[in-house]
Amino acid sequence: MEDSKAPVSEHGGETSKAAVLGVAASSGSRRAATRGLAVLDLILRFVAVIASVGSAIAMGTTNQTLPFFTQFLRFKAQYSDLPTLTFFVVVNSIVAAYLVLSIPLSIVHVMASRAKYSRLVLVFFDAAMLALVTAAASAAAAVVYLAHKGNARANWFAICQQFDSFCERISGSLIGSFAAMALLLLLILLSAAALARS
Repeated sequence: MEDSKAPVSEHGGETSKAAVLGVAASSGSRRAATRGLAVLDLILRFVAVIASVGSAIAMGTTNQTLPFFTQFLRFKAQYSDLPTLTFFVVVNSIVAAYLVLSIPLSIVHVMASRAKYSRLVLVFFDAAMLALVTAAASAAAAVVYLAHKGNARANWFAICQQFDSFCERISGSLIGSFAAMALLLLLILLSAAALARS
């Protein structure tokens, strides 16, 4: 009888060992996936900082002067002439500052992949920054469109035929802002995926 009980207990022991190993392997792969998401989050934050800073600098340093017959008669275009473009520069600067401040927290997530509350905080602030940068980029895009096309009904003439350099710079700065917008959306999705895995 002792012989018949021994194989059963060994078999039961092997099954429980296999179950424990399976659970450990599954939690290990989960941690690795969460850590991978945290590393990708960190990289995307760096890229979003570059995009938003580049966009703010490109818009903030945009001006063009058209010389005419005399040095006293000049037409000048600056981003600060339009409050919408000033709002664009301020918002991109705020978003860049926030992203720089969020990088240490993102580094903590790489080291401690089980952090939940800090991820929730990042999701909340990422969503707020996404709303801000979307509003600024959309408003600036409308102004850039008017600068290129004008509006005949409102007697707003297109200025880009005269201020071509100004228009190229403000159009180019929109690219960085829309890139930052897409990256913030990806960051929110990554944080949500990491929260679902933890």
